[in-house]
Amino acid sequence: MASIISIKKVISNIKYELKEFYPMNEIDSFVYLIFDQLFNYSRTKLLISNDIEISEESYQMIVQIIHELKSYKPIQYILGNTEFYNLSYHVTSEVLIPRPETEELVDWIIQENQTKSLKILDIGTGSGCIAISLAKNIHGSLVFASDISNDALILTRKNSKLNNSDIQILHLDILKQDVQLKERFDIIVSNPPYITEKEKSLMHKNVLDFEPELALFVSNENPLIFYKAIINFSLNHLNPGGKLYVEINEAYGKETSVLLEENFFHNIELKKDINGKDRMLRGILR
Repeated sequence: MASIISIKKVISNIKYELKEFYPMNEIDSFVYLIFDQLFNYSRTKLLISNDIEISEESYQMIVQIIHELKSYKPIQYILGNTEFYNLSYHVTSEVLIPRPETEELVDWIIQENQTKSLKILDIGTGSGCIAISLAKNIHGSLVFASDISNDALILTRKNSKLNNSDIQILHLDILKQDVQLKERFDIIVSNPPYITEKEKSLMHKNVLDFEPELALFVSNENPLIFYKAIINFSLNHLNPGGKLYVEINEAYGKETSVLLEENFFHNIELKKDINGKDRMLRGILR
């Protein structure tokens, strides 16, 4: 007969094993995520299920998750999914884990653009979370998701299907000087790499060890390289009056704003995130 263990005991074991690695509030969030993923338990159901027992096989799956968490592997990569703007997404180590700040960027775009039949391009789509969120919330829009990484585009297509979202997929290297598309867009959005090499020492171990460097870092010598390329591309691919939205490094808000001003953009707005940091920028092409 297979051994069984109560949920109360499982939760106690998780907290004991991880207490030297994470703060308790983060461990609590792991518990909820693990039980939601493995058993489809809501927080409420978990709270009233202490005496319910699970099989040894199920418990060993949790033991493996604990082992990976001790290496500081992000829980999203361990479970293979995450939530973003009220939708579920598959995530792998080939793409960044979507951040709350990016949800703020998406929300800003949605609130400002409820005109129908907009054509939108997301540059550096990763998991596809920005593109899919916009497609689901700006009705009648035609959304294109682009990335240099084929693995990212495969995942974006998978997430598009998961969320019943009809978006177009494009392979695009924005740093190539001769990038040209036949389409013109009403909105271009990007959350490009913007963390400088000198800022690596400030990053958490779980980010440095597991998230893709290609999607995170730029050189100290040219921290705005992606913004310059995106702006140059936008000059040729935005319709007159079209909008460019970007997520930015808080240390370069003024410099990025100046880039837009120098390249025929007006009505430029620099917006802070929920933590009070310069994080989002919008300009309108003259």
